[in-house]
Amino acid sequence: MTEASGHSIWLRPERAGRGPAPEYDRGRIAAAGIALADTDGLPAVTMRAVAVSLGTGPASLYRYVATRDELLELMIDEVNGEISYAGLGSGGWLEDMLTLARQSRRIYMRHPWLLDTAGSKYPMGPNAVDYLEHALGALADLDVSPRTKLEAIGVFSGIVTLLARMEITQHLAGQTVPQWQRAQTDYLTQVVTVGHHPHLATALAAQTSDTGQEPPGPLFDRVLTHILTGLLQPDAAGAG
Repeated sequence: MTEASGHSIWLRPERAGRGPAPEYDRGRIAAAGIALADTDGLPAVTMRAVAVSLGTGPASLYRYVATRDELLELMIDEVNGEISYAGLGSGGWLEDMLTLARQSRRIYMRHPWLLDTAGSKYPMGPNAVDYLEHALGALADLDVSPRTKLEAIGVFSGIVTLLARMEITQHLAGQTVPQWQRAQTDYLTQVVTVGHHPHLATALAAQTSDTGQEPPGPLFDRVLTHILTGLLQPDAAGAG
């Protein structure tokens, strides 16, 4: 919800049917905000800064977006439009969902500021709705309820965001996720030698013997595979 109108920017037309042709459009305004956020982070995105980058004044920008919240709605949806759905449907439902997850991850990598908007008050824009439609399409043949599918997609999206945040955080710290995992394992292995954490010691000891039973691929794919297959089991869905 935006402060000025009480409604999403997507609930009104981009321009009135009458009057002079607009100088700008939503895509151009969004692109200007994205460029600022990509360079200097989300706090750098203000109505004034975007107006300056467009070569106009803030008063002119308010003819197109009523508040900064509306500007962020445009930016979020613009980067969501970078997702490609080419190739979906060529594999099974799980591979299609992993393909969508990898696409989302790449967008977070290109636009880390997007993490600061995840789970926020901003309504879904047209490109986010397209994403949801394709995710539901990937799950169309599964014998689970529509509610279960929607809930699974919500959890799935949250985990993608969490994993992307972890990867970006580790990258900023100068290490990869596998390097971070090894460092954590080395540290915890030392901790459990004291004998005060028997359950953790058992889990660490079992970790090496369980590797052959894990799905192949990097941590990102493995975690999402576990989440999706667990949430979308027909028996588990019926129990809810």
